[in-house]
Amino acid sequence: MIKLEPRGQHSKLMAWLSPVLAGVLTLVSGAILFGLLGQDPLVALHTLLVKPISDTYGLAELCVKAAPILLCAIGLAVVYRAKVWNIGAEGQLLMGGLVGSACALALIDIEAAWVLPAVLLAGMAGGLLWAALAAWLKTAFNANEILTTIMLNYIALNLLIWSVHGPLKDPDGYNFPESAMFSDSAILPTLIDGTRIHLGMVFALFAVVVVWVLLSRSFLGFQIKVLGLDASAARLAGFREKRLVWISLLISGALAGLAGVGEVAGPIGQLVPSISPGYGYAAIIVAFLGRLHPVGILLATLLMALIYMGGEMAQIDLGLPVALTGLFQGMLLFYLLACDVLINFRIRIPALSAGKAVPATAPVNQETAL
Repeated sequence: MIKLEPRGQHSKLMAWLSPVLAGVLTLVSGAILFGLLGQDPLVALHTLLVKPISDTYGLAELCVKAAPILLCAIGLAVVYRAKVWNIGAEGQLLMGGLVGSACALALIDIEAAWVLPAVLLAGMAGGLLWAALAAWLKTAFNANEILTTIMLNYIALNLLIWSVHGPLKDPDGYNFPESAMFSDSAILPTLIDGTRIHLGMVFALFAVVVVWVLLSRSFLGFQIKVLGLDASAARLAGFREKRLVWISLLISGALAGLAGVGEVAGPIGQLVPSISPGYGYAAIIVAFLGRLHPVGILLATLLMALIYMGGEMAQIDLGLPVALTGLFQGMLLFYLLACDVLINFRIRIPALSAGKAVPATAPVNQETAL
């Protein structure tokens, strides 16, 4: 039987190198996988990681993919610092897109500068309120937030599907499950002509700066980190645990809601059932890959967005299945967890330890004993 023993000291250097090692192991495993599929590993890896960003349009698309992931992941960094395990960023993103779309469609005939801010605030409110349900269940009934947020993801998805088949369905859309196109006043402006990169990336970068200041330069961020490190110490210091749970979850939900409304008001321009290919779930990997640090999360987000783009490129150019994206995400998470375990614990096999020679005891002097 194999046992894990905690190491006496933890290496901070190895803790930061763990994501790099996980990335290298993922590339090696991916190369082996491509070889088994009959593909040239170097060509396949080039198609996956280099070709998608070989021109200006590709770099712009990288930012388009990165914006919602970054917003979700930076929000998750706040709750995870507090040891509140929000797995519901996907549902909060969907609710942000749904509520923001409802607002955009309600104001579709109004051409005014305040329409876009109203749509964005509505989307943030949708994600915030969806996270508030999990906060209420946790603080009022001590419900496990992992279970509640996961279940709320599925409820949010079904609400979105019902909406595009029902009250928000475009009456002139030839029975397709989608809403009408938003008015120009409810669309995020593009930053570079000829590309799809929009103002949502600016919001995401601004959120990185704000969360960094919150966690490292504010008393509220200090309270959140103390709660995560030792809840009993936080209570002893007079910090209000339930209040911090609410604040951290609401921040996370609002940022995920902004990611959702940014998708429908940005590259899509309408509400459709598939506004997210799993950005909220990918953000969980990104948050841990970036070590819950805003700069690390930014770099991990770019890698995750590149994997999304590379999976689509490999499907088009190499005929590989679209599941390749999820496979690489899974391998990245697996290797990250494995590296973290080996950094924090050492492997011990008791059977080998028991087989070591044991020093014999000294013979008993019978005369002295008598």
